[in-house]
Amino acid sequence: MVRAYVLLTIEIGKVERVIGDIKTISGVIKADAVTGPYDAIVELEASDLGELTRKILHDIHNIDGVIDTTTAIVVETEE
Repeated sequence: MVRAYVLLTIEIGKVERVIGDIKTISGVIKADAVTGPYDAIVELEASDLGELTRKILHDIHNIDGVIDTTTAIVVETEE
């Protein structure tokens, strides 16, 4: 399983609708509007990197109002 945080830049006035659309995508754990340099943060999981890429490029990027995404893949660390 691969998990990532996707940081989104969204058109003004479309944040609420975009987040609603994103919450319908399978694998989305959480989607929140935030303040700062990004408009929303999405926690997403997929079975592998290929599926994660498809979810971001085909599902998230195709939502009207999404301008840009930055993806941070969660890595496992040994303690």
